[in-house]
Amino acid sequence: MDNGLHLKAVEIYRDGQPLLQIDAQVGPGEILTVMGPSGSGKSTLLSFLTGHLAPAFTATGQVVLDGYDVTSQPPEHRKIGILFQDDLLFPHLSVGANLAFGLRGGTKSERQKTIETALSDVGLQGFETRDPATLSGGQKARGALMRVLLSDPKALLLDEAFSGLDTDRRAQIRDLTFDHARKKHLPVVMVTHDIDDANAAGGQVIQLGA
Repeated sequence: MDNGLHLKAVEIYRDGQPLLQIDAQVGPGEILTVMGPSGSGKSTLLSFLTGHLAPAFTATGQVVLDGYDVTSQPPEHRKIGILFQDDLLFPHLSVGANLAFGLRGGTKSERQKTIETALSDVGLQGFETRDPATLSGGQKARGALMRVLLSDPKALLLDEAFSGLDTDRRAQIRDLTFDHARKKHLPVVMVTHDIDDANAAGGQVIQLGA
């Protein structure tokens, strides 16, 4: 069985007109960077991968994850996690409750231990009861990363996930995200405008609209 994420002859159309074509394989722990100007279809591609393609768009091709064709699967069954620039933490939940959101199975004490360990892994030990509004941008980004990873995705998408951070935090959170993805052997597709993100990822770069 092929591990990783394979975008097989994917073509996306907007109102019947060709928008993008892509065929790429992303192995476990590898990062595919997708760049291009606004309107070139970067975020639309991620919407297709997660199963949330807007009605104005149609697509052909296959999304194959660890050897399974998930193209027709509903979003909740695809096991594809995504991090956005703005959608960091749910404001009505504590930091710990945010991380618990994606957890399944186990006893209450086991889930609590998992949350404590995850927060410790990103330097947020003792933050379980904190209101997300009291966190810095970098702390919110670290919490959001752990929330996604605790949902046990088989692939990770990054939609301009670091662009809301200042330069120092951006590099720190980017490296943290890449390190955790590689440790968990997750194929990653990153959409970004920033060439520094692409250079840090060190993998294949696809330029849309070129």
